[in-house]
Amino acid sequence: MSETKQPHLNGAYYGPPIPPRQSYHSHGRGRGCDCCLIDCGCCLLSLILKIIITIVVIVGLAVFLFWLIVRPNKIKFHVTDATITQFQLSTTNNTLYYNLAVNMTIRNPNKHIGVYYDSIEARALYEDQRFDSVWLTPFYQGHKSTEYLNPVFDGQSLLSLGSNEISNYNSEKNSGTYSIDVKLYLKIRLKVGAIKTGKIKPTVECNLKIPVNQTAGSFQTTKCDVNV
Repeated sequence: MSETKQPHLNGAYYGPPIPPRQSYHSHGRGRGCDCCLIDCGCCLLSLILKIIITIVVIVGLAVFLFWLIVRPNKIKFHVTDATITQFQLSTTNNTLYYNLAVNMTIRNPNKHIGVYYDSIEARALYEDQRFDSVWLTPFYQGHKSTEYLNPVFDGQSLLSLGSNEISNYNSEKNSGTYSIDVKLYLKIRLKVGAIKTGKIKPTVECNLKIPVNQTAGSFQTTKCDVNV
C-alpha cells in the first residue's frame, strides 16, 4: 500500500484566536486615575470644611465685636400705679363690670439701640381669662430714655368662672385687693445706627395686686417679666 502524502504546511495558524496580552502599564494607569479621583474628592471635602469653619469663626468674631461695642441690655417694664374704681362680678349672668387704669414705664438703658414699637396690644386678665383689650399708639424710643404707657380698661365682659375662681373672687373682694394680670403683646424693631432689625414679638407680663379705693402710695410698683 502506498503512503498518503501529507500536504505542505506554510506555517500559518488556523486555530481559535489567541486573546491579546493584557498590558500591565495600561491597567496601572486606570487604577491611578481612580486614586486621583478619590484624592480630589478628599481635597474638595477638606476645602469645603475649611471654608465653613472660616465663615463660622468670622461670624462669631463679628457677633462678639458687636456685643463689645453695643453692649445690649434688656428693656425694663414696670407698673408704677394701678387704680380700680369698679370691679364687680354679677353671679346671675357671669358678667364682670370694671374700670381699671394702669400707669407703666418703659426704660431703654442702651446707649446705641433704639426701639420702634410698631404694635402694642394691652390685655387685662382675671383668673387667666381676658376681660378687655386695648390698642395703644405706636412710637419710637430713643437711647437711654423712659417712655410711659397708660392703658385704661373700662366696660363689661362675660367671664366663665368655675366655683374655685368665684370663691377666689369673693375672698379678694372681702380683702379689698384683686389679683389682676396686665399683658403687653408687642411687635418691635431694634435700630443700631442706620441698621434696623426685623420684627420681634415679645410678650410683657405684669402680675398685679391692686387695692380697691386705695390711698396714696398703697400700690406697690411692680416689675414685669419680658418673654421673647
